[in-house]
Amino acid sequence: MRTTLRATCTALVTAPLLALGAVTATAGGNGATTFTDTEHDVSMVVDFINPCTGDPGVVTAVENQVFHGTLNKNGSHGSWLTGNIEGRATFVPTDPSKVTYTGHFSATFGDQLSHGDGIEHSTFQINATGSDGSHLVFHDNAKAVLNADGTVTVSFDHLFCQS
Repeated sequence: MRTTLRATCTALVTAPLLALGAVTATAGGNGATTFTDTEHDVSMVVDFINPCTGDPGVVTAVENQVFHGTLNKNGSHGSWLTGNIEGRATFVPTDPSKVTYTGHFSATFGDQLSHGDGIEHSTFQINATGSDGSHLVFHDNAKAVLNADGTVTVSFDHLFCQS
């Protein structure tokens, strides 16, 4: 379930980057390229597994997104990418006898690569109300650190569910 959840959350966060048509600019006169892309009212429909109940279904989301990136002049001396997303989402389970949830979510992520090492981190949170009046809170916090020789020195993915 974590793999499916991680893949779905990653898709929700990174899919808009595939359509990124950002204008680039030179940053700080050092030959780096930078961009910022802001999108509003982006609609997404994604197959999803409710992380708290395990019920399969579909999430429909309308979100606002801000992505920022910097790539040093030759790419080998560092790149940074950050993203922030927030919006409203509705989870409709495949089984109509299960609870439908509607609420607000937010996500942020960052990627930093420099001289072969890297740091990846993300958080995702949703607060939702169920069709039965219940309240669902889900929070995910993940991080991975890779040193220049390819060794992962830190790796965790902390999930919290309350329903």
